[in-house]
Order: sequence, then C-alpha cells, then structure tokens
Amino acid sequence: MAVLQVFDFPVSLTSKANKAVKDISMKYLPLDQQIFIKNRNRFTAKMQPGSIAIFNSNDELPTNGDALHAFKQNSDLYWLTGIDQEDSMLVLFPDNPDPKYREVLVLVRPNELKEKWDGHRLRREEATAISGIKTIVWLDSLEGLLQPWIHDASNIYLNTNENNRKANLVPVRDYRYAQELRTRYPLHNFLRSAPLLKELRSVKTEEEIAVMQVAMDITEKTFRRLLGFIRPGVFEYEIHAEIWHEFLRNRATGEAYGSIIASGDRARTLHYVSNNQECLDGELILMDFGAAYGGYNADLTRTVPVNGKFTPASAKCTTPACTCTISPKASSSRASPSPTTTSK
Repeated sequence: MAVLQVFDFPVSLTSKANKAVKDISMKYLPLDQQIFIKNRNRFTAKMQPGSIAIFNSNDELPTNGDALHAFKQNSDLYWLTGIDQEDSMLVLFPDNPDPKYREVLVLVRPNELKEKWDGHRLRREEATAISGIKTIVWLDSLEGLLQPWIHDASNIYLNTNENNRKANLVPVRDYRYAQELRTRYPLHNFLRSAPLLKELRSVKTEEEIAVMQVAMDITEKTFRRLLGFIRPGVFEYEIHAEIWHEFLRNRATGEAYGSIIASGDRARTLHYVSNNQECLDGELILMDFGAAYGGYNADLTRTVPVNGKFTPASAKCTTPACTCTISPKASSSRASPSPTTTSK
C-alpha cells in the first residue's frame, strides 16, 4: 500500500501548527498540504485580473425532527482547502492590496455547546496545518472584511454545480449565495468558477495520485477479502457489510458511492442498491464498489461466480477487466477515465 508523505511545513509555520495536524481527529492519515496549495495556485492562475473568487461549503441537510444527514463537504471547496467542516468558506483575491488577505479561509467560530453535541471544531492552527492557508477568519466577522474586498475587485467568481446529470431542485447554498451577491453588487461582473474547476480537477498532481492510490489499494484489499467470503447461501447485505468493515479498518472515510452487490438476474439492474437477496449456487455476482479516502475515490467493478467456479457458459459472459495504472511522473498527466479511479 502506498505510504503518504508526512507534512513538510514551511518555516513560517510554528511548531504549534506542526503539532496541530497530529492532534486532528480524522479517519484517514493527514494529507500533504501541498495538494491544496498547488490546487489553489492552479486556480488563481486561471482567474482574470482584478477578480475575487468565493467558495462555500455545502449545507447541513435535515432528515426528520431535529436530525441532520451526515455532512458532505462541497467537493470543490475541499479540493482547494482540504477542510471538511460545515459553514466554511474560501476567498481568493490575488490582487488584494493587502497581501495578508489574498487567500482567506473562513471557519465557524468554535462553540462550546455545539462541540458538546457534535465534537471538535477546527482551530486556526489546525486549519492552517491542513490547508496551508495562513489567514483564518471567523465566519461571524467576515462581513466587515468582504465588502471592501469586493469593492476593490471588478469580477466575482462564484461556484455552482454544473454537472450535466444533476437532478436536484433544492436551492442549495451556492445558488442562494449567488443570488444574494447579485442583489448586493449588481454592477459587478460575475464569472463562473465551474468551467475552470472542471478543467483543473481532471488533471491530477503527483500528490493527488498518491492519495488515489491509497483508495485503490484499500479497494483491492477489500475485493480480495470478498473472494474468500462469498459462497452459496450468503446474502448480498452480508457482502456489503464485509466491504464496510474492510474499508473502515483501513482508515477509509467510507464508500465512494452506494455499493452494488447484485447476484443473479439482479445484475441487469444498472444501479441496483437494495443488496438484500440471497446469493445462490450457480449464479454470478456483480460487485461495484470503491473506497473513499482523504477526499479521493476508487471505483471497482468485478463479476465472480458465487460458488467460486466459472462454468464454460459463465466464463463467456465475463471478460477480464483492464488494469489501470496511473503514473505520477508528471503532474500534467491526465488521470485515466477508467472506472478504477475517480476524484471526490
């Protein structure tokens, strides 16, 4: 399994910041902050002169009563910062007259009561250790700073979900925020961050590829575990449980997407996720799953016989999957569109 490089902090970071990353509680090992520093530099290099870019975290979405769904960070904000916490923002203003505020990470101020319920929130030193951003501003003090920055800018880059297959009609935070800024600053020129991010995120840096490799290694290890577990009479949900067990014990954040465990005729359902039927002798079982690790995902699809033996007929129905090998030799190398690797 690939070993992730431990942080090499700039001299300007204090020993307290160096220690902070070791104190942060997360399933995956701390990532190299150069991932996020490079990603921000790549994005700002694409910005037009005199521009400010603002990114928001995702909403905390309700279930029922006072309960919330597990928080899922906005992928673009994470790609730029490595911060996986609600109520976070990033402001990039390369031409800010004050160099201190050319990149600013905005966090919710730690609240003792909320921490009693939900756990630890990032402190300044911890956020800097993760992201490499030195200027941290609390969300409740942002307004007095942001307005003069916007007045100094000619263009405002805002982010929205431009996935062609999105089907969500809920007015999420990015869209509400865009509407608010357009009302407050009607004479500014608004630009889209999404096309730039789509281009940039399709090209992985060496540091990103190292994290993707860990996600793939965990996924491969899980698949090999399943080969010794699958047998006639086992239920699909038991296989799914084995996947979760192996993911979590290897520090994966969880599943990259909803796993498909489809035995027999159920494999013809393209996105079968019920995973609740018995696997019978003589059936083939299709498995489509992948580990999520440190904001990067793996994606594996394999079909195997439930009883461990291919018949001549079933062997004809399956073809060997192509193995995808990503070379980290050049940061400009494009990650393969193969189903074995995806980004968050």
